Amino acid sequence: MSTLLHIDSSFNHTTSVSREISEAFASAWKEAHPGGKCIYRDLAGDTQLAHLDSAAFAAARIDEGQHTPEQAERWAVTKVIVDELLAADTIVIGAPMHNFSVASTLKAWLDRIAIPRFMVNRDTGDGPLVGKKVVVVTARGGSYAPGAPRAHFDFQEPYLRAFFSQVGLERDLTFVHTEFTMAAVVPALAQFKDRATASREAARYAAQRLAAA
Repeated sequence: MSTLLHIDSSFNHTTSVSREISEAFASAWKEAHPGGKCIYRDLAGDTQLAHLDSAAFAAARIDEGQHTPEQAERWAVTKVIVDELLAADTIVIGAPMHNFSVASTLKAWLDRIAIPRFMVNRDTGDGPLVGKKVVVVTARGGSYAPGAPRAHFDFQEPYLRAFFSQVGLERDLTFVHTEFTMAAVVPALAQFKDRATASREAARYAAQRLAAA
């Protein structure tokens, strides 16, 4: 049975563009996989992850039988994240750009999966996460496309590509960007409203097409 892991990280629950596009992907995926299973995790919702601390860090690096009570408590949280990721064939991540990078809520999730058992074997290239399909849908207030004045301010896609390469999730990784999402509210970007609309429509189409593939 095919399994989708659907992750959102925007704190904006009502007008979030990254949530809108990730949901478009999930809806199309469910239609294309009527017998599939969808696991949903809202990183900015009621199940928001605590940021990594020393006990959680240590717990992921030693055998469960060696855990202290504090480490066992932290590992119980991490293990749910680990099991969700292992169960998924496809992963879609809603990732708004925050200050040129990812939201801290998404960083907290990434820190939970940056564990030794997921790291790619440098000699063989193998790893437990290799072969999974990953789609990251972003929402960016301005434009960070190649050639844009602030293209070099993009520490979001390069960071995620680098991170995922360490755990084997870069082999089938696609980014779907929606740009100029702040054009409707920031006067300096008002001239780009049409481009914002076009970018949003293109992102929705791309997400749906990727989900159905």
